[in-house]
Amino acid sequence: MITGGAGYIGAHVVRALAADGIPVVVLDDLSTGDPARLPAGVTLVNGSTLDRPLLDRVLTEHQVEGVLHIAAKKQVGESVEQPLRYYRENVEGLRVVLEAAAAAGVRRFLLSSSAAVYGMPDVETVTEDTACAPMSPYGETKLVGEWLVRATGRAHGMATVALRYFNVAGSAAPELTDPGVFNLVPMVFERLTAGRAPLVFGADYPTKDGTCVRDYIHVADVADAHVAAVRRLRDRPDDTDLVLNIGRGEGVSVREMLDVIARVTGLDATGEVVARRPGDAARVVASAERIADELGWSARHDVEDMITSAWAGWQLQHPSA
Repeated sequence: MITGGAGYIGAHVVRALAADGIPVVVLDDLSTGDPARLPAGVTLVNGSTLDRPLLDRVLTEHQVEGVLHIAAKKQVGESVEQPLRYYRENVEGLRVVLEAAAAAGVRRFLLSSSAAVYGMPDVETVTEDTACAPMSPYGETKLVGEWLVRATGRAHGMATVALRYFNVAGSAAPELTDPGVFNLVPMVFERLTAGRAPLVFGADYPTKDGTCVRDYIHVADVADAHVAAVRRLRDRPDDTDLVLNIGRGEGVSVREMLDVIARVTGLDATGEVVARRPGDAARVVASAERIADELGWSARHDVEDMITSAWAGWQLQHPSA
């Protein structure tokens, strides 16, 4: 069962698992999900992770053996304004899913987590052992979720994996593109297609060009990492209690991203420098060594792939762009 499987990342995961021959059922409240993203033959149940009777029915009727929990609210700024909502949806929703899974005898559980658990780490490369100090209620809910999954796994004999996503971008197909304008790439696209310069929040950071450096990962690679994790949960449940980064281990600055966007779109992406945003770290780049060792996974797509696929999706959603 995949919660949030009709969302941007969830739909990519569903397609990757289906392509690998792994049967799935999707539970999604469709608050941000779209049934059209799902491949033919995949069962969609419209409902909330907070609905215990519904979860019991789905787990039983579909003889679920493993759960991939992707459903969550995920906007950092919104979480600051609505912490109670984020704790209800992200923590209580997860608790109810875990409770139902344990009662149904499910023995494999994969959690969608986030690099937001690290906060502003003052390190060159972030490993899974880097201290976690989240700076938003969103990041807090993800860290609490990891604790909850690990504790439940140990108490109920569940094999568990938590995957900490870094900066997800791109699309495996134009129709799967994220319609939200919350991350760097779609925010730049929105400005460019409106004839406005993209905003650069601070150019005086201690980085190679003064702008923030992040680790960007193609959503298709994220989906492949889930397939690798599901295989591990299936084949080696007795020694699987993992927390893993999903990243490329390569830092890209905001200015470097704008250069690639200009090259792909053919538009002038020269940025307009404005004040720093509170809470932005100078550099957050993943170590991807542990996931390679544990799952044999590594990213296949580069930044140009991400921008090219994201631009194709943006043009599909905005035909006048």
